[in-house]
Amino acid sequence: MQQATTHISRSIDNKIMEFVIFAIECAAQKTGIPAPTLYNRLEKVDLISRYLIEGYDMLHTQSREYIADTLIEALDNWESYYKEKGE
Repeated sequence: MQQATTHISRSIDNKIMEFVIFAIECAAQKTGIPAPTLYNRLEKVDLISRYLIEGYDMLHTQSREYIADTLIEALDNWESYYKEKGE
C-alpha cells in the first residue's frame, strides 16, 4: 500500500515572497541562468513550495552563498530524481 505524501501548508506573506525572489535571483546569478528560466525549473519540481517556502524559517537566516548553493544542489538532485522516475 502506497503512503500518501503530506505537505506542510504555510501562508505566504510578503517577507516569504521577498525571500523566494531573493533566493531565485541569487541562484540565477550564480549559475548564469535567467531568473525566469530558473523559476520555471524550480516550479516544475515543486521546489519553491517544498524547499524555499517550507524551509523559510531556517533558510532566511543563512548567507546568500549558502542559499544559492543549496538551492542549485536541490534543483539538480530533484531534477535527476524525476528524470530517473520518468516524470
